[in-house]
Amino acid sequence: MQNNERAKLIYDWCRVKVNIAASSGEKKYFQERDIWWASIGMNIGHEENGKHGKFERPVLILKKFNKHLILIVPLSSKLKDNNKYYHQVLISNQPSSVIVSQIRIMSSKRLIRKMGQTDVKNFESLKRSIRNFI
Repeated sequence: MQNNERAKLIYDWCRVKVNIAASSGEKKYFQERDIWWASIGMNIGHEENGKHGKFERPVLILKKFNKHLILIVPLSSKLKDNNKYYHQVLISNQPSSVIVSQIRIMSSKRLIRKMGQTDVKNFESLKRSIRNFI
């Protein structure tokens, strides 16, 4: 991607981000293990980006601190075997990867729509993987 294309995407993301920040934040009911589409943005360098008009990507909620703040990891459809930064999980019987190296805190205002929930066994395995990573 050329610099001017990237700059335009960052500018577009800033407009979306302003709208998210200004929103009153409709009530969303979420919990740990939930998988949501979330506006994670157009980021810098090698940080994981969202796609499409809302700069969205699926995320897994690792920890709910309160109704406003959550700890998430982005998901990817790309599978990477033997990579300590990716952890494979089944989402609706489809193999996916959790991008462990991109773990982050975010506002629940960024959540767009719920996709589903991972099972307890997958979630516990992922938490062990994150503990080993950290």
